[in-house]
Amino acid sequence: MNPANGHAGKVTLQGRELPFAAGETILDVAKRAGVDIPTLCHDPRLEPAGACRTCLVEVDGWRRMPPACATKAADGMVITSESPKVERHRQTLLSLYLTDHPTDREASEKGAPDQLLDMAEQFAAPTDWGRMPLQRSGRPTDTNPYIHFDEDTCILCARCTRYCDEVEGVQAITLANRGIQTTISTVDALGLLDTTCELCGGCIDVCPTGAMGEKKPLVRKDKPERELTKVRSTCNFCGVGCQLDLNVDPDAREGHGRVVKVTSPAPGSTTNDGNLCVKGRFAYDFVHHEDRLTTPLVRDANGDLQEATWDEALAAAASGLQGVVDRHGNDGLGFVSSSRCTMEENFLVQKLSRQVFRTNNVHQCAAT
Repeated sequence: MNPANGHAGKVTLQGRELPFAAGETILDVAKRAGVDIPTLCHDPRLEPAGACRTCLVEVDGWRRMPPACATKAADGMVITSESPKVERHRQTLLSLYLTDHPTDREASEKGAPDQLLDMAEQFAAPTDWGRMPLQRSGRPTDTNPYIHFDEDTCILCARCTRYCDEVEGVQAITLANRGIQTTISTVDALGLLDTTCELCGGCIDVCPTGAMGEKKPLVRKDKPERELTKVRSTCNFCGVGCQLDLNVDPDAREGHGRVVKVTSPAPGSTTNDGNLCVKGRFAYDFVHHEDRLTTPLVRDANGDLQEATWDEALAAAASGLQGVVDRHGNDGLGFVSSSRCTMEENFLVQKLSRQVFRTNNVHQCAAT
């Protein structure tokens, strides 16, 4: 939100006077000003929950420290986000989280980075507070092919359940049980394939610790995400043009590289706001499939397919189309485009049909 539009007042944050717009939270103001307030449960696509308590700050005149993510900015507020009191709170809180959380990165980061361990290192949280036995239950019998839940690294921030509810509107997963036994579950602990889950993988995307992870890289024992190279690309399964990040292991396939998995760009940075469907997130194996065509094929005089250059293939296609026109006239041709193409590509197909071959026999599969 632009504070210049609907300006509601000013707050003082770490000695800086900052404007804010109506409805903005302390965290919104801080982010815009470049002030780092840590959080584990917040996602800009979700309603603030104040669940993780890592973003607590001091406000002059307030008896208790409020969560920055869920506290609306008010005119005249004097806010302190860095102080001995705030630092003690962060260290204590993070140490409590670590009592039943893996502290060894190799054990906890089989897939995505563990933001809790990052934060514990950043704020020098003590790691010698002892251990508690884990009492959260997992779903080891869930046979869905894509999403794995690791109860060991879950911190119950509820980002996954809130995303499933607020963004997808599916409500396939929920917080179940009480107290130390609270876990991420489904109705009657069913596998995701037996629920309303659409396997979009949004729960994986929002999880801050990797408790929600992708199964395929884990089964293959691929490198963790920190060791992969991210390459921004466009999903090719429809014409929406969702942006995604290909996570590539550059050393795989004898140095030719291999796509290990797909992740989402940060929320607010692309047109799809970091959201992907099941195909966009999980259907990437075709890239390296042994049956994939990697060079054009043209039939020879005997009708057998032979490898050709792109120029030879395009010339053969043009010759074939023109041959139909010569034998049967312009309306002997018909062009059918695909919803997997972009709007610009579909425009070019109809232009090729109408302007080059002078026929209105052109259609697009999404129009039916």
